[in-house]
Amino acid sequence: MAERGQSLTYNMCNPIGVFDSGVGGLTVLRALRRRLPGERFLYVGDTARVPYGTKSPDAVLRFSREIVAFLERRRVKLVVVACNTASALALPHLARDGGVPVIGVIEPGARAAARASRRGRIGVIGTPATIRSGAYGRAIRRHRPDARVYEQACPLFVPLVEEGWRDGAVVEAVARRYLAPLHRAWVDTVI
Repeated sequence: MAERGQSLTYNMCNPIGVFDSGVGGLTVLRALRRRLPGERFLYVGDTARVPYGTKSPDAVLRFSREIVAFLERRRVKLVVVACNTASALALPHLARDGGVPVIGVIEPGARAAARASRRGRIGVIGTPATIRSGAYGRAIRRHRPDARVYEQACPLFVPLVEEGWRDGAVVEAVARRYLAPLHRAWVDTVI
C-alpha cells in the first residue's frame, strides 16, 4: 500500500481488483464483467482462510489489508471488496488507508433491496460476523427509513457452497431452518 500522502500512478489500462474470502465473489466479478466489458479484472479468492464470517473483526481487517496490499502491488486502479463480511467490518479502514479507491457490496445491495421491496420488509442473510455488524440494516434504513429489516445468520451456507453442495436433502433442511424466521416475518425481499 502507498504510505499516507503518497500517491501511486495508475492508468485506465490497469485492472480492477476484486476479492472475496472464497468463491462467492465470483458472482460479483461476473456482474462487473457484464457491466464493464472493456475492463480487465484481477480476482483474489482467499480460500485458505474461508469463511471470514466466523473470524474476529481484527482478523478480517488484517486479511483484507493483506489482500488490498497484494492487489495494489499488481497496480490495480480500484478494489472491489466482494465479500460481505469484509465490506461490513473492514471497508471503512480500507477506504481510508488504501492507495487506490476501495468500494464494497453492502451499499449497492442495500440500495437495490430498498428499491425492490414493495412493503419494506427486507430480510438479510449472511455470515455471523456480517449479521452482528448490523451494516446491512443501517445501509437499508439510509435508503428506506421505513424499512423493517430482519437479519438471520446462516453459518453453514458458506461451507456448503464452498464444497459445491447446492442441492439435496441436507442443503434444503439447512435452508429451511435458516429461512423460517424470514418466512414468518413475511419479508418480500432478501439480500
